[in-house]
Amino acid sequence: MPTTPSSEALEALGRYQRRRRGGLALLIIVFFGLLVFSGSLHDELTHERIESTGLALILVGIGGRLWSILYIGGRKSAELISTGPYSVMRNPLYFFSTIAVAGIGAQTGSVLVTIVSTLLCAAAFHVVARREERYLKSALGAPYEDYLQRVPRFLPNPRLYRDQAEVTFTPRIFNLTMRDGLMFLAAIPFFEFIEEGQENGLVPILFWLY
Repeated sequence: MPTTPSSEALEALGRYQRRRRGGLALLIIVFFGLLVFSGSLHDELTHERIESTGLALILVGIGGRLWSILYIGGRKSAELISTGPYSVMRNPLYFFSTIAVAGIGAQTGSVLVTIVSTLLCAAAFHVVARREERYLKSALGAPYEDYLQRVPRFLPNPRLYRDQAEVTFTPRIFNLTMRDGLMFLAAIPFFEFIEEGQENGLVPILFWLY
């Protein structure tokens, strides 16, 4: 029978998650900050197609994060959630966040940047997920152990999908997730602004990427 997480353990996990979010945000800022001074080697048509694909990825990422938070919002450390997106993968929030980051990378018009940003984000979330799993195994017990065996960590398995008649969610957490999603979209005008600055000679191009 699963044990009830202690307030100390929940607080410790909460601190870790806050540090994780701050660390990931810093990593993203530094990485994409460097890309301000990069240029794309693709022709204009290919460049635009990569950006358009990136927009689609960002929208999928935002939609997936909102879908996931409807099921898990505020309850991740307190109970086992195994329906909806959590029935096909254990970390849908991280999965869809990675898709959104890939979309941000694509706004540079570079295939290489898109791939590298996706891999870096997935690797960071992999480390975070393993740390959280160690905590959740001790907090939620045998049901969570069984869940670990049945459901993949990141790559979804649609054949496992199952749902429930209704879900309840916390509007505050949903709204925060929506706000985060808008930050993903902010990458589009940001990189368009950088491209315009490069074309006008206001932003130097220090290196070129494919």
